[in-house]
Amino acid sequence: MAQYPLTGFHFSVSFESIAPVANDFRFQEISGLEAEMEMESFTEGGENRFTWQLPKRTRYADIVLKRGLFTGTRILQWCKDALENFRFLPVNITISLLNEKHEPVQSWYVVNAIPKKWSVSGFNAQENSVVVESITLSYQYFTILAA
Repeated sequence: MAQYPLTGFHFSVSFESIAPVANDFRFQEISGLEAEMEMESFTEGGENRFTWQLPKRTRYADIVLKRGLFTGTRILQWCKDALENFRFLPVNITISLLNEKHEPVQSWYVVNAIPKKWSVSGFNAQENSVVVESITLSYQYFTILAA
């Protein structure tokens, strides 16, 4: 049987310490699962052809979650507490790609995420479109979980 690359349209998101309410964990887009190694340049005396690039530390990009705007969700309250009241409650998040049976095929475990930015899409009286909220999360690191 041939194996195909994973598709990115069927996924789930779960927040560990936030109890879900209806539509709370339904997102239409996730971006920013990215890790990059910071490098430090080192020049060796007498060697003029190149500089050494030495690994320094791993840097993780912010994760952006997008969904249709709902009022009264616990995630929105979590963001509001952080951004308005400066009460940060780090949470661990699991992001999973799902197969046709809704089972995780690949998962990412995000450690100690906190809200960094909350925004809402623009309003336009000439369009009939859904208002989209974006939540930008900063976190310590993520690990890839085996399925």
